Amino acid sequence: MGVLLLAFVIGIVSGLRAMTAPAAVSWAARLGWLHLAGSPLAFLGAAVTPWVFTVLAIGELFNDQRPGAGSRKAPPAFIARTVSGAFCGAAIGAGSGALAGGLVAGALGAIAGTLGGYEFRARLARAFGRDFPAALVEDVVAIGLAFLTVSHPS
Repeated sequence: MGVLLLAFVIGIVSGLRAMTAPAAVSWAARLGWLHLAGSPLAFLGAAVTPWVFTVLAIGELFNDQRPGAGSRKAPPAFIARTVSGAFCGAAIGAGSGALAGGLVAGALGAIAGTLGGYEFRARLARAFGRDFPAALVEDVVAIGLAFLTVSHPS
């Protein structure tokens, strides 16, 4: 799979769950799956970074299950997801010398993931008759897609 496609896909993950993508990218850097040494994003492979992002991702997963969780399409959440996608896309791209291209692809993926994820979850919630199972399916999709993306960098 091409590096820009992988950056776009990790952006989609950010659109679904803003903190899952950075957690996955930082674990990939730490495990040596993603080579960021010498890049501005090398800190993602530091010993503590994956743990910090993992805690944030778990917190986000729990927060998302709350009935009062805000809309992902509200400006603060939308911006956070887009920035997360750009950041993670840049990391995917940096490993292949395409940091700027990865940044743009990741941001576009995050926009697609935010809007598409909203529709996907809304349709699932209607099919299930409630939101909770739809949220769990979205969690599984985000985590699975993140793992598949970072475990196969170009």
